[in-house]
Amino acid sequence: MKSYISAAVIFAALLVTVPAAPLAVSELRHTSAAEPTAAVYKSENSEKETKKQTEAQESSENSKKENEKENKAASDDQESFKVLDITTGKVEEISVFDYVVGAVCAEMPATFEPEALKAQAVAAHTYAQRQKEKALTSPDKELNGAYFSNDSSKYQAYFTENQAKQYYGDNYEQYIEKIKNAVSDVESEILVYEDEPIIAAFHSMSSGTTESAENVWGSKVEYLIPVESDYDTEAPKYMEEYEYTADEVKERLENAFDDIKLGDKPEEWFSDVSKSKSNTVLEIKAGNLTVTGQEIRAALSLRSASFDIEYDDGFKITTRGYGHCVGMSQYGANAMAKEGKTYKEILEHYYPNTELKTAD
Repeated sequence: MKSYISAAVIFAALLVTVPAAPLAVSELRHTSAAEPTAAVYKSENSEKETKKQTEAQESSENSKKENEKENKAASDDQESFKVLDITTGKVEEISVFDYVVGAVCAEMPATFEPEALKAQAVAAHTYAQRQKEKALTSPDKELNGAYFSNDSSKYQAYFTENQAKQYYGDNYEQYIEKIKNAVSDVESEILVYEDEPIIAAFHSMSSGTTESAENVWGSKVEYLIPVESDYDTEAPKYMEEYEYTADEVKERLENAFDDIKLGDKPEEWFSDVSKSKSNTVLEIKAGNLTVTGQEIRAALSLRSASFDIEYDDGFKITTRGYGHCVGMSQYGANAMAKEGKTYKEILEHYYPNTELKTAD
């Protein structure tokens, strides 16, 4: 039967497959200097004693530093993500840092501002951490022990080092250094709500106001609610136009919906449009069926579900934004960063009611 997965099922999948962020351990940097003693010893052995104390302190400090290195190395070994490579069928164990770097490479333009890249890194880490926790409690047999795979149609996109080199070409060294610096600054941080990693949804650009999870996926999420994102209206390809013949639209609709019946007048195929305050089409009547804007978006391969349809000897469809429009707008985040906002301010804006936390 030709039909699209219901919004409820899609949302359930999101709840199940939210990835977690890299669990980078915060480094303990000891910069202690020996404090002056309260009394000054005047015995002839005082210099020897002082020297012994100094040597003992230096030895203790060196020992602490060595222990820190060993502990961090052990923590780094433990803090990794198991990723199924769908091309080889092997499960790769990737450090949190390397995974988040690869995810940011695949998900956000390297030309974006450092603070936007940091916000993306936190979102990517949070997504991966949530999925890891899910996989540890309810493993998916298809993942062969991994927490998620590198299949971008199901999970967060991720570039290996070789893929990043191919993608960036001559700019690889410049861009990878920029992304690694951004990730390094936030590698231990994830976003939580009620002490749980959030559904760190993000998209390219909104219609000017982001959308709620409830309107897109059918279930309310306290932190995935509409927020202003006026910057998006200035983003490249914010508004796009599609032109289809009546025959093309008919074929696409009939492929998408088994029971649809379209009359002889194409100008009457679409009617009764219901939109949200974010300008997302919630419901629309297509022929004899009432369907969602997300279903029409998929059927007609539109950039978003914020659209208008006109007919004049052919269909002209105008869209605004790109993606599901829930959570953080990437172009909005970049515009905020250009205005001097920090990654924390960006995350607070797009994920209200959440808080940053060091990953356990």
